[in-house]
Amino acid sequence: MAAPALSGRAGSSGSLGNSPTMLDFRSAARMEDLNRLIQEFSKHDQREYDDQRALEIHTAKDFIFSMLGMVQKLDQKLPVANEYLLLSGGVREGVVDMDLDELSVYARGTDYDMDFTLLVPALKLHDRNQPVTLDMRHSALGHSWLSLRLFDEGTINKWKDCCTIVDHINGTTNYFFSPTLVADWFYQSISVVLLEVQKKPQRGMPRVEKVERNGTIISVILGVGSSRMLYDIVPVVSFKGWPAVAQSWLMENHFWDGKITEEEVISGFYLVPACSYKGRKENEWRLSFARSEVQLKKCISSSLMQAYQACKAIIIKLLSRPKAISPYHLRSIMLWACDRLPANYLAQDDFSAHFLLGLIDDLQHCLVNKMCPNYFIPQCNMLEHLSDETAMLHARKLSSVRSDPAEHLRTTIEHAKAANRLTVELQWRGSANNLPSPQSDAGGENQPDDRLAKKLQQLVTENPGKSISVFINPDDVTRPHFRIDDKFF
Repeated sequence: MAAPALSGRAGSSGSLGNSPTMLDFRSAARMEDLNRLIQEFSKHDQREYDDQRALEIHTAKDFIFSMLGMVQKLDQKLPVANEYLLLSGGVREGVVDMDLDELSVYARGTDYDMDFTLLVPALKLHDRNQPVTLDMRHSALGHSWLSLRLFDEGTINKWKDCCTIVDHINGTTNYFFSPTLVADWFYQSISVVLLEVQKKPQRGMPRVEKVERNGTIISVILGVGSSRMLYDIVPVVSFKGWPAVAQSWLMENHFWDGKITEEEVISGFYLVPACSYKGRKENEWRLSFARSEVQLKKCISSSLMQAYQACKAIIIKLLSRPKAISPYHLRSIMLWACDRLPANYLAQDDFSAHFLLGLIDDLQHCLVNKMCPNYFIPQCNMLEHLSDETAMLHARKLSSVRSDPAEHLRTTIEHAKAANRLTVELQWRGSANNLPSPQSDAGGENQPDDRLAKKLQQLVTENPGKSISVFINPDDVTRPHFRIDDKFF
């Protein structure tokens, strides 16, 4: 391996004099310069919303929830009173552990302005008296089949067309809830509802700009006023409690001990429609701890989160082909770092550069060793399937980042600026073309909209960096109940 050529940047041995300037040993970048670049990226990456934009977001959210209420009424498959988990950021941003191979490429600025992930329980198994069979005999760690064998006849009949059927020698029949068949049904139902809604457009209703099936995810892009919002809607199975396969994780010490209660962390988990590398797509679900991750993020310092967001933006562009690494891997690495490093070190406001370089180092280490343990199920290696060739290809790409992190940060900043410029340009065009917005449509006699906008703006101010879980009755979509957890605008 050739020695890195740093002499042109390092200068003479006495060039620093008695200056306390901190340098990165590998790249010779000044830590204060990297901190400044991370701060600049955060400024361009985090969008601020006025009352108008907040109202547009609320209008799009209400449209999505109303749509899901209509889906429920089609065939009564979805729970009547359902509990959704709304997360800021799309699936492509790594907010849930889903495979990105089958997802179309969307870009902020070009295709959308804001993105969200909405977990929609197809089955809500919150009754502790309901026996559940997670069949992990056929699956890799962290994955499972879901048998409906112990469910009541009504539930089986309702979902029979979304199950694969296995007949046993003893004459019994087992129904396995199929993620692909559930996604097929969900996409068809959403398409039917949206087609019906668009036949009778109402004043101020969002424009449905795109509805696309991405593997087992349904991506909907809505236009409201001058805003475009991407919703990645994921059909899931929702559980209360904690799975046995992750019980040993609870026995260890963690960075969140004493900051939040164990009850908050283990309040529930999901099965998301994703399978392991060698699993059967039609039967296998993946365990997801998205609800727990919402709680854990409360305990992560803002400087580490800024470093994580900057690192994520770099790797999304750099490691996009072949799609072996997802932002969720980086999220797991960050959580492991929180367990490994002292809290007072991670709380340093001016250590974002150290954290960024550390995340890059950790990710490169994971690639070289083809080992990235799932944070909640450490015995599950999320990179086990990676070929040596792909792992080394990505490790070499990361090496180039590590050799000149400042240049890659500058590139990422330019991408964020370009996305913002596109958004502003489209908003300007929309204003010039007098695109309808929910506020302008409300008219003088509909004053509650103004109050709603102010209420939403208050939520923005009082709950920075949070997400929400929503309890909603589809028979009365005008009265949603919010539980603010992670990030909602």
